[in-house]
Amino acid sequence: MPRRRHRTGWLRMGSLAAFTVVFVGFAIAAPGFLVVGNIANVVDQSAILGVLAFGMTVVIIGGGGDVITGGIDLSLAGNLGLSAAVFAVLSQSGSGDVLAVVAALASGVAVGFVNAFAVVRLRILPLLATLAVMNICAGVELVLTHNMVVQARSSLLSRLAGDGPFGLPVLAYLLLAIAFVLVLAVQCSPTGLRLYAVGGHREAARAAGLAVERHVGGSYLVSGLCGGIGGVFSAALLNGSTPGSGEMLLSIVVAALLGSVFSRRLVPTIAGTLLAVLFIGFLINGFQLINVSSYWVSGVEGVLILFVVGTTSLVRREMS
Repeated sequence: MPRRRHRTGWLRMGSLAAFTVVFVGFAIAAPGFLVVGNIANVVDQSAILGVLAFGMTVVIIGGGGDVITGGIDLSLAGNLGLSAAVFAVLSQSGSGDVLAVVAALASGVAVGFVNAFAVVRLRILPLLATLAVMNICAGVELVLTHNMVVQARSSLLSRLAGDGPFGLPVLAYLLLAIAFVLVLAVQCSPTGLRLYAVGGHREAARAAGLAVERHVGGSYLVSGLCGGIGGVFSAALLNGSTPGSGEMLLSIVVAALLGSVFSRRLVPTIAGTLLAVLFIGFLINGFQLINVSSYWVSGVEGVLILFVVGTTSLVRREMS
C-alpha cells in the first residue's frame, strides 16, 4: 500500500512539475508570456473550455472513470453550439437578454435531460448515448442557423466580453466563481460525497440505499447546464453563434481526464480540472507566441489522453 501511495504521489507531482516546466519554458521563449494582460487573456479564453470541462468532470464523478462503461458526455461541444445558436437567434430577433439567456440555459438542461433519460432509463452506454445526442444537437443547430454565422449584439454580451474590476476580464471572474460554487457543491457537500460513492462503487452505493439513478441523472443535468452557460459565454466572445463548436470536444475530454492527475487520489475534481484547463490554455497561448502551428496542439492533446488514461488505469489496477 505505501508503494502504491508513493506511485500516486509521484504521478501527481510529475504532473505539477510538467505544468511548471511548460509555464517556465514559454516564459523564457516568449517574452510577453508573463505579462499580466496575456495571463488574463488566457484565463478569459479558457472560460468556455473550463465550464464545459466542469460539466464533464461531474459526469465522470457520478458515472465512474471507465472510458467505455463509465460516465462521459460527448454531447457537450454540440450542446455549446446549440445553446449559443438559441441565444443568438433570439437576440437577433429582438428578444431581450433575459429571455435569450433563459432559453439558452433551458436548451442546455434539455440536452442534459435527454442524456440522463437515455443513460438511466434506456440503459444505453453513455459513450453511445451522448454521441447520438451530440449529433442531434448539431442537426438542430444547423436548422436554426442554416450553417451560417448568426450575429448577436446586446448590452449583456458587451459586459460579459468586457473587463471587470482591476481590468481583468469578466469571464475570468465568472470561471473562477463557477469553479468555487462547484467545489462547494461537489467536493464539500453530502450530495457531492454521495455522487463520488455512486461513481466509485455503484453496487455498494445501491446496497447502502443511495438513489444511484437519481445521482447519475442529476450529473447529466448539471453537465447540460454547463453546456448552456458555455453557449452564452461563446456568444459573448464571438458576438453570436458560429459553426465548428464540435472541435472543442477533444479539449473538453483532455481537461476532464487530465484533472484527475492533479488530485491527491487520482480522482476527478473541479479544482484539478481548473488546473488542467489553465494548462491547456497556456499551452495553446505559448505555441501561438512562439509561432508554432496550432495543429500541434491537437497532437499534444492526444498524447495527454493516452498518458492520463494509461497511467491512471495502471495505478488503479495495481491498487485494486
